Amino acid sequence: METINSKLINWASILDDKTREQALATARLPFIYPHLALMPDAHLGKGATVGSVIPTLGAIIPAAVGVDIGCGMIAVRTQYALKDLPQDRKRLREDIERVIPLSAGHNNRTVLATAQPRIAELRKLAAKAGFDPGHYVAKWDLQLGSLGSGNHFIEVCVDETDAVWLFLHSGSRGIGNKIAQHHINVARRLAAAKGTVLPDPDLASLDEGTAEFTHYIKELRWAQRFALLNREEMMDRVITQFGRWVGGPVRERERITATTTSRSRKPTMESPSGCRGRGPSKPKRGIRG
Repeated sequence: METINSKLINWASILDDKTREQALATARLPFIYPHLALMPDAHLGKGATVGSVIPTLGAIIPAAVGVDIGCGMIAVRTQYALKDLPQDRKRLREDIERVIPLSAGHNNRTVLATAQPRIAELRKLAAKAGFDPGHYVAKWDLQLGSLGSGNHFIEVCVDETDAVWLFLHSGSRGIGNKIAQHHINVARRLAAAKGTVLPDPDLASLDEGTAEFTHYIKELRWAQRFALLNREEMMDRVITQFGRWVGGPVRERERITATTTSRSRKPTMESPSGCRGRGPSKPKRGIRG
């Protein structure tokens, strides 16, 4: 562990100069409290450093939260072992690809029966939050149960004991991206209107107590829920196809879910506005993820 200064602590054994400079610039923002922390995987990001924890007091940086709101993973350990699997692995891959749209811009053609309760929940949450997701993406409901692109994946794998796991990584899809981009632009416009000088435009923030801050937090939480339900919907489809492929039902021995990017609000005696983790979620004793 290296204390670079009172506002920046580094846990990375390898830290290139550009990443260090970017983190120093972010750490100098007046609302960083008590300090910014770089994790072992810290590397250069857009505006804010990937693999960093950014606690703030009285403000939040939408671009630091990122555009793939709620991105995370879900893994299910089945009762099957490697020896139980059929040799024709191609058929399983094709069956999964048939029921889960892959890549950017590819969505479901209709809302499947398994997705309907989740869509209904999201509609209620949006109404409670006072916004219409259709304002951002007209057919956002067709994105629930789709993978997306980039580093998102679906995987069938085995662990060191030969137990078979079903594993996937995805986020809030296009709807989350649109929500994020909107609020990033709001923050930039506010910074420009106030004449705020920033080391990077993507470090523009929203002040706690303002309408802009409140709207962002409400829509952010909705997008986080969308991302979780999206992963659960896809996992249900993967489990169904896997069960058909092996010729028997899937009994879940264990389920792990975790976010790779997160924004949390934890009460402390200083009452910080939020703690933003950009990178793998923090491991805790007794919790797998």
